[in-house]
Amino acid sequence: MSKESKVLSRRNVLKTLVAVAAYSLTPSGLTHVNTQLNLTNGVKFPKIPAGLSPEQLAQDESFWAKVAQLYDKAQGIVNLEHGYWGKMSHPVQTAFIEATKMVNTQLSFYARKSYNEDTKHSVIKVAEALGAQAEEIVLTRNATESIHNLIRQYNDLGENDTVLFTDIDYPSFKETMQWLASSRNQKAVEVVLPAQANQQQIIDLYTQAFDAHPNLKLMLLTHVSNQHGLVLPVKKIAKIAKQRGIDVICDCAQSWGLLNFKITDLGVDWAGFNLHKWIGSPVGVGALYMKKGSLEKISPYPGEHDANNTNASTRVHTATTNFASILTIPAAINFHQSIGPANKEARLRHLRSLWTSEAKNMPHIEVLGGLDEESSTGMCSFRLRGKTSLDDAKHLQKRLENEFGVFTVLRKGLASGCCIRITPQIFISATEVQQLVKAMQALA
Repeated sequence: MSKESKVLSRRNVLKTLVAVAAYSLTPSGLTHVNTQLNLTNGVKFPKIPAGLSPEQLAQDESFWAKVAQLYDKAQGIVNLEHGYWGKMSHPVQTAFIEATKMVNTQLSFYARKSYNEDTKHSVIKVAEALGAQAEEIVLTRNATESIHNLIRQYNDLGENDTVLFTDIDYPSFKETMQWLASSRNQKAVEVVLPAQANQQQIIDLYTQAFDAHPNLKLMLLTHVSNQHGLVLPVKKIAKIAKQRGIDVICDCAQSWGLLNFKITDLGVDWAGFNLHKWIGSPVGVGALYMKKGSLEKISPYPGEHDANNTNASTRVHTATTNFASILTIPAAINFHQSIGPANKEARLRHLRSLWTSEAKNMPHIEVLGGLDEESSTGMCSFRLRGKTSLDDAKHLQKRLENEFGVFTVLRKGLASGCCIRITPQIFISATEVQQLVKAMQALA
């Protein structure tokens, strides 16, 4: 292949990526799309009915059935465990396959000559979607890589300083916070939140912890708990923390795409995100947010240099990654925005309410998470009342799968005990959720 034909090959792939992604030309949050466009396998993107609020659209089963046609669904099981990673829609999958073919054909000729420039487009797309500046965003493999680096490279702990986390935080992050404290001969404090809570209760407990530990220097603050979908009032807590000189690392691993928000809504300097959960990118794509001017307290990754503390990318060294996954980011974000972030959030909340409204009236079921809508998401958890051990949760998960055809996942780490997490996606139907309700009724 000549040099000219190689360049044309790359251009053709990029045109394909743009074409596949271009059906989303409306701003994030709009409740209608003006045109129907032909997508993979002749499926048309469903036109969002005009005049409906996100909450009204959330209950339109015919519309969401058309959305479901843009995804491949496994047969023989109702999968209500989509908090691990998300499914690519047909057009995003097409973009990913085309990018994979191009990279696999051109190899280092592409990677060394053009990839860095193409990556900038993906960074800009993430920044725009989050409401950040491009220089504040670093692409990573996942939120775990982002947040681990923030914790490990935090350099402002002094003598007698304390770090804080809660029982609802991601287990690996809790362990890393404990490691940070012990490696600096400092103290780690764990706050226990109620199994069911509202916004004010959460704020009160954090404030009490701040009062009880005046030497607090760093805290991990989860936006949405991976355990039971509890939403924390991040902006309010972060404001109180900053007034007391407490630095905040925000875990947004589950929240972006599950909730509709901008990074400025949270009021934090540092945060980690996943794009492969609720945004719908290929697996292995995350992001690190570092607010401009906030880099001084997070050291560069070992071996990286940033004498002026102005280059956020030096806080990560991912090395060789999946080039095609990074190239597919714009298509994933465009598809997400074509549905409308507010519409997705409302649909996921509606699917959660279909089973929790029934479960809360079942005396043998304990529903965990938010006590009100402000504290809740489309993700939620439950357990059999009084059955909180790991063995109890394992047994319940197996029963749901083997007896009732409903796949879920157990979560451990809450101080109150283990639970079963329920995470439907936008292609899950109300009928499928009812299969869970029937299973819960049969568990009595």
